[in-house]
Amino acid sequence: MNRKTIRGRSARRRGFAGLAVGVAGLWLAVAAGQENVDTVKPTLHGRHWVVVAGKPLAATAGAQIFMRGGNAVDAACAVLAASATMWDTLAWGGETQALIHDPRTGEVKGINALGVAPTGATPEFFRSRGLAQPPDFGPLAAVTPGTPGGLMVMLAEFGTMSLEEVLAPALEMARGYPMERQAAESIESSKEVLLRWPDSRRVLLPNHDPANPRGWSAPEPGQIFSQPELYGTLMKLIEAERAALAEGKSREEAIMAAYDRFYRGDIAREIARSVQAAGGLITEEDLASWKVYVEDAVSTTYKGIEIYKLTHWVQGPVLLQMLNMLENVDLRSMGHNSARYIHTLYQVMNLAFADRDFYYGDPYFPPEEPIEGLLSKEYARKRFAEIDWRRNNPAVKPGDPYPFQGERNPFADLLEQWRPRIEMRPRGVRLETPRTLTDEQAFRAGTTSLQTADAEGWVVSITPSGGWMPAFIAGETGIGLSQRMQSFDMDPRVNPFNVLEPGKRPRATLSPSIALRDGKPFLSFAVQGGDAQDQNLLQFFLNVVEFGMHVQQAVEAPNFNSYQMHSSFGTHRSEPGRLLVRDDTPWHVRAELERMGYLIETATHTSGPITAIYFDQTHGTMWGGASDYGEDYGIAW
Repeated sequence: MNRKTIRGRSARRRGFAGLAVGVAGLWLAVAAGQENVDTVKPTLHGRHWVVVAGKPLAATAGAQIFMRGGNAVDAACAVLAASATMWDTLAWGGETQALIHDPRTGEVKGINALGVAPTGATPEFFRSRGLAQPPDFGPLAAVTPGTPGGLMVMLAEFGTMSLEEVLAPALEMARGYPMERQAAESIESSKEVLLRWPDSRRVLLPNHDPANPRGWSAPEPGQIFSQPELYGTLMKLIEAERAALAEGKSREEAIMAAYDRFYRGDIAREIARSVQAAGGLITEEDLASWKVYVEDAVSTTYKGIEIYKLTHWVQGPVLLQMLNMLENVDLRSMGHNSARYIHTLYQVMNLAFADRDFYYGDPYFPPEEPIEGLLSKEYARKRFAEIDWRRNNPAVKPGDPYPFQGERNPFADLLEQWRPRIEMRPRGVRLETPRTLTDEQAFRAGTTSLQTADAEGWVVSITPSGGWMPAFIAGETGIGLSQRMQSFDMDPRVNPFNVLEPGKRPRATLSPSIALRDGKPFLSFAVQGGDAQDQNLLQFFLNVVEFGMHVQQAVEAPNFNSYQMHSSFGTHRSEPGRLLVRDDTPWHVRAELERMGYLIETATHTSGPITAIYFDQTHGTMWGGASDYGEDYGIAW
């Protein structure tokens, strides 16, 4: 019996004990490392390269670059450009976060291409307009575009090809490509808002008929979708590169000439003009002064494996904190997704995410975040000792990591006063704000992920985002802008490190991952889904390391989500004890969790699609995987 059959029956006959035991037995078999357990999607196997992306066309763009001799960074740039062009829950004006393993040095480097709050963006500004926080979408939600700069810096620093070469697939797509169903439906569902903005309406709603406003307005699935203004913007970047090369500039200098045209030339002027005309704040100076940072990644070890994440301008270090705590317990003996296993991970999540909610922020703005203490193994042991093993603790607070880096906490008074912003929804009711992301959409959408790797040892993991629907398009550039301003906090009592300020980056959820074993690539993995990202990445990693699953089994395995942390979107509420499990979770596991104080919800899918590459060090090959739903998949050779 394959897993698709099991899932279909569980959806129809939920509650039958025999079926629950059968499902449990299946995953115990996976946990025992039995490689004959069926997966819905096949595993990718590659010797030379692997690319896994959020859309088949995006993966094809990366494969084209590999076939032309590019390395994994060149291919990742092509995938990123194609993904933004086809609106794979991101746009060109969003943000890019990347981890890169450089085989020349053995180091893992981070690309920080998150936009900043523009001039005039302060808590007082929004309060003066009757807003408790920045809006969820529109020109006032936008930070400065990051993806173009991140792509160009990454390519210049670590790639081998020209910008024109890696943009070739995206350029062809901008001239016209067949729209896929998922994007078409996303655009159509947002048309009420898109109609407010003339440039978004013109680009994204080519079938709109004012005489029939209820008719289909977005591109239809399979319809050729053309973006001549975006094509023109990409051609301007290529023209700038060509001119620099004609002047004798190096490959790197020519790419940065294109960077300058985007952030300091005519493209920047049009972005600033159009945003301000629509009531937004971005200025030419904001764009000119913004920069991409190439950073050292932060890391920890788990059973001899080195795990690397971007630092605390995103939520990535929570994965490292959770693994540090979980080293203190025997997870394998609990059984995969037993009630005790779920309770243990949920409580560890509570502790790590409470620290995220209070201590994470932009490292380039004071005050300085206590990342050394947060990642201390001793601090992890102290936090782990706080777990209540009998039931969920709804009152988990941030800890004090400062003593673990030899300092006193400058915010001890705020820490003492800190309380979660609890706002529980009625059981069985989904709180949904019209025309904005629901919690479920924010958890499992709004981002994409991509992985590339080659035989030379280059590895790239990216979770780009921003510019999801409804996207405000900046004038005649064809560039859809980010909505990341909502991830700031407005009150230092909530998080003194993440208070909105011009020029500052909001603490984002985006969280790529790379793991090394014996100094060589072991895993590259990422997932879409807001606050759920590192929850699901933790479970994927443990599926491989603790339960012996191969990469495709690990991405398809059932997982669960907590909502107890403060949401990074909307009203930033916390919902203690709210636990989402997959609908084939055995009834006796759910019953035991309910006795421990959890509010159980079920769904067919409890994660955004996970994309991953496993590096088989024994055979010198690569295994690629993507979850068995959604359009994420890849190509290998």
